[in-house]
Amino acid sequence: SDGQLKDEKLLVLDEPSARGIAERLDGADFEVRSVERKPYLRRPSPPFMTSTLQQEASRKLRFTAQRTMQVAQRLYENGYITYMRTDSTTLSESALKTARSQARDLYGPEYVPEQPRRYERKVKNAQEAHEAIRPAGDTFRTPEQVTRELGSDELRLYELIWIRTLASQMADAKGHTVSLRILGTSSEGEKAEFGTSGTVITFRGFLAAYEEGRDEAPSNGGSRREEAERKLPNVSEGDLLTAVALEPQGHETTPPPRYTEATLVRALEERGIGRPSTYAAIIGTILDRGYVFKKDSALVPTFLAFAVIGLLEQHFGRLVDYDFTARMEDDLDRIAAGDEERVEWLRRFYFGEGNGEGGLGLKDLVSDLGGIDAREISSIEIGDGIVVRVGRYGPYLERDGRRANVPAHIVPDELTVEKAEELLAQPSEDRTLGVDPDTGRELVARTGRYGPYVTEVLEEGSKAKPRTASLFKSMSLENVSLEDARRLLAIPRVLGVDAADGEEVVARNGRYGPYIQKGKESRSLDSEEQLLEITLEEALTRLAQPKERGRRGAAKPPLRELGADPETQKPVVVKEGRFGPYVTDGEVNATLRGADTPESITLERAAELIAERRAKGPAKGPKRRTRSR
Repeated sequence: SDGQLKDEKLLVLDEPSARGIAERLDGADFEVRSVERKPYLRRPSPPFMTSTLQQEASRKLRFTAQRTMQVAQRLYENGYITYMRTDSTTLSESALKTARSQARDLYGPEYVPEQPRRYERKVKNAQEAHEAIRPAGDTFRTPEQVTRELGSDELRLYELIWIRTLASQMADAKGHTVSLRILGTSSEGEKAEFGTSGTVITFRGFLAAYEEGRDEAPSNGGSRREEAERKLPNVSEGDLLTAVALEPQGHETTPPPRYTEATLVRALEERGIGRPSTYAAIIGTILDRGYVFKKDSALVPTFLAFAVIGLLEQHFGRLVDYDFTARMEDDLDRIAAGDEERVEWLRRFYFGEGNGEGGLGLKDLVSDLGGIDAREISSIEIGDGIVVRVGRYGPYLERDGRRANVPAHIVPDELTVEKAEELLAQPSEDRTLGVDPDTGRELVARTGRYGPYVTEVLEEGSKAKPRTASLFKSMSLENVSLEDARRLLAIPRVLGVDAADGEEVVARNGRYGPYIQKGKESRSLDSEEQLLEITLEEALTRLAQPKERGRRGAAKPPLRELGADPETQKPVVVKEGRFGPYVTDGEVNATLRGADTPESITLERAAELIAERRAKGPAKGPKRRTRSR
């Protein structure tokens, strides 16, 4: 409980101690003290059902759950695979025969067991109305046979389904695990014993065709599974060894990894929540509603999610309990079997059961919503009297009446007390600048979620929308003046009328930077300050010039080079475009999203964005037709 070792004989090495031992062992003789061997057997994974297909496509192909189901739907509709929404891992007799025959032809008779493999389901509330997901037909077409018929995504997913189906009917991988103990004596007589373990595969079996992906994130010292399957040389007890290098490595425990789409689907499946047809929709909903966002492949919860969960747990605890969906599925199964009367069940669910099991019904729970304190529900304690509140325009900090907006790039686990103190210490979000002599309204400078801005204070009860304007990048909240604010609020600024055609020329600040506009013609400006300075004559001169391609008429150099795309092997770079930063492999461009930034984006995330954009195809073009047999 206090973090101390129970065995006083054990020694915890700090970095100086570990490096000292390594130095004293340099040049020492090492001897194999013990070798322990145990049989090793590994069985293949069952054929795909919906959840495992989504998980494996996420691991191996970097597909989202939604993308996986879209591609699988096209394969099913065109006759390449069986129905893709299923809880079953069962294969028909003809499929078993075909898979075993094809595996025997491709890998040899020794790679196929004498009897077909049949898999039992272990997931709550499984509904096995269909067989497992497999190649369609009584004979399986190989990926090579359908290469010319399928698009890139369809081919990759078909190949994954095909090889998994074959591997599920192949022989076990066999070998033995080895645990070694190696003893060395330091220059000062210290006895140092090192241990390692690994696996020797004597027969690869199904591993010759396929190995399931993993969700474990590598830690400092590697995972237990990685260590168990490390390959070791064949040594015997008493053998002398020479240390090529001694490298002290520190190790710290790490928190559990965030959910990815693959691990979230697995968790939903294990708890009996949702069905094969709903996993992709569930993930799509929590992303679209802003409850989570993607950071690389991880799903990161937002402050809005914490507020919503707080509301549901306090007022609808029974309905959002992990076991509620599983219990309801059991009830519906009893109704379907005739063991439960459906109208009576609905009456109990809606009106409740008084003091009996189940408590209040849905009617009472919904009727009690008027008593909810919205401010309390949307408040999250940070510490030291600081509270995060989820407001209409995003999360903000509050303590003793002082407020500060939470920047969009800060995620909940990064908002420590120290960071909150830093945000609260920034200039007050409301700085009175004075009264606009033209309107008689007070002008203030504030810090918003997307940066500092100026706005006007309307009379109480006014239904008009206040004018607002973001500060230029060259301005600061502390130094902006009343005159600066008046000039900013005057944008868009009418420069005058072109005498040639009578059209107005306007200077505007848009999402992608400052520009001038006349009718449908527009030209970019070089800086925000030009919005306040440019004259009508200067604007007309610029509008008369040919429109340049891009801001400067020449391609900008990449912001970052990330490496080769794992699918196409083309170099992936980050660039700054007219509509913001994007990643490209030279053929497909994908705009950065959410928390993605040019500085933090990884090659894996960039490849995922490019693959998603590639899958959508051209923005305006005919859909690609595929042939079916």
